[in-house]
Amino acid sequence: MHSGNYLLALHTHLPWVLHHGNSPHGVGWLCEAVAECYIPLLNKFHELLDENILPKVTIDISPVLCEQLEHKDFKPIFEKYCSDKIDAAQRDEKNFTDRGYNEHHIWLARFWQKWYDDRKNNFIYNYGSSIIGALKKLQDEGAIEVVTCGATHGYLPLLGFDKSINLQIHLATENYKKHFGRKPRGIWLPECAYRPSYEWKSLLPVHPFNESRLRPGIEQFLSRYGLDYFFTDQSLTDRAKPLGAFIDADKEKFIDSKSLANQNQTYTFKDMHLIPYHVSSSEKTGYGTSVALTRHRDISMQVWSGEVGYPGQPDYLDFHKKHLSSYLRYWRVTDNKADMMYKTLYEPSWTQDKIDHQSNHFIHHIENTLNYFNRNTGKFGSLCTPFDTELFGHWWFEGPEFIKAVIKGLQQSPYVNTATASEQIFRVKPSEVMSIPEGSWGENNNHDVWCNEGNKWTWEAEYNDEFRLHNLIKKHTLMNLKPIERRIIIQAMRELLLVQSSDWQFLIHTQSAKDYAEQRFSNHHSDFNKLCEIADKTNENGKITNEELKYLEETEQRNSLFPELKAEWWDDFWEK
Repeated sequence: MHSGNYLLALHTHLPWVLHHGNSPHGVGWLCEAVAECYIPLLNKFHELLDENILPKVTIDISPVLCEQLEHKDFKPIFEKYCSDKIDAAQRDEKNFTDRGYNEHHIWLARFWQKWYDDRKNNFIYNYGSSIIGALKKLQDEGAIEVVTCGATHGYLPLLGFDKSINLQIHLATENYKKHFGRKPRGIWLPECAYRPSYEWKSLLPVHPFNESRLRPGIEQFLSRYGLDYFFTDQSLTDRAKPLGAFIDADKEKFIDSKSLANQNQTYTFKDMHLIPYHVSSSEKTGYGTSVALTRHRDISMQVWSGEVGYPGQPDYLDFHKKHLSSYLRYWRVTDNKADMMYKTLYEPSWTQDKIDHQSNHFIHHIENTLNYFNRNTGKFGSLCTPFDTELFGHWWFEGPEFIKAVIKGLQQSPYVNTATASEQIFRVKPSEVMSIPEGSWGENNNHDVWCNEGNKWTWEAEYNDEFRLHNLIKKHTLMNLKPIERRIIIQAMRELLLVQSSDWQFLIHTQSAKDYAEQRFSNHHSDFNKLCEIADKTNENGKITNEELKYLEETEQRNSLFPELKAEWWDDFWEK
């Protein structure tokens, strides 16, 4: 008898990097992700299908990433990227041979030549140069589920206007329909960041956001667009408060927790990290709810942990040490604490037995957790482990093979199956309703990573930009906009959306690409304000100069995402 289902969720996102640099920061990130993560994962999914196993993985793709992967400029860029890697490996082979390196060093150079040639061929011939098309096909076949994310990965709880939150989600649903031909059922909240409804104000001295006002909970935005579920961190679920339960399938009959206790209803609200539950900011569930799927902390740490996680196995490919000229990786982890000079050469044939052992260990933990839960509650459990997709293949080269081994192993389990998020929600039919606190899956489970002394200046600028767009659109009668006015306003909206990417605050905080992130944020902020100036002038005299038109065309070409965006999507929101 099965005790529950395992849900693997992969969060797939990169900021807009097309036309904004190559290496070390820029479109090279996108090419790395496609070559090292997306294509290898697609390959493993198809290998499972060849064995009549449906992967049942839930993958979210941020709309801004969808736009890049489907952009006409990306195909030649990626093909050249693979060709350049092959050329670099060939130069390494010649260099190793000329310098008398051992045979295994030379063999590894040939390994990388074949590896990148295979990825290039996979991209062109297996997947028709369309990662999104390949994922859509898998979803249409019932093999996986694809869900959406905030349009540009904006950090929703801290955005100043509800209109901004609504725009991120409205645009996300429309973009998803464009790429996948259906409505999304769920969403990944950027950084798993959530805020309930309350009298909110910014701590930054920026008018009007430093004045308290009642704001809707994030779940109310999700409900508005029919997004049935989202993912949250266990720290938020552990601090959640029971509100009550729906006692009918249509969610029309809600009974509060006190009344449930008086009626001896069987709702214990224990171990909620193993049960999908409805999230509401209050007992007034009519404002809208959405189901939360909780990241299981301990099981996830088997993979995430830098100290004891699986990727640190000594025989796996080392991420950090790269060849000085080619930047290819030739060494294994050897020892997590070892100096780079002591790393030994990578041997791919040594890894499969480690993957098998670790996948069995992982499955064993999943089975034990769900069996214990089922014995003690009598309920069918839901064990969810969300990860960044880039962990599998980029940070952990053997990661895609590990995922395949876990999914294949669970097919043989007498206790646990794999399921997509929507399948699991349909299976368990959540009834409990909880309120969860404000927070994220970041350090300290709050907003500190994305708003602190080092990056709060970005929020001051972003708030001023939101307020400027708000005032700009108030000045215009949208239904009477001239075509050129509409173009200017829509491009300004694109720039604001790019300003809102949470990536900039994260990269500034971690110092990993601080200069690049600061420059990108400042450039989008500058472009936004320049476009607003042009829009104000055009509104006054109905004219645009040749210089201004050229500037508009350049920004449209440089940041040519979301052609479906409409100016009306800013005004059709909560605030009026």
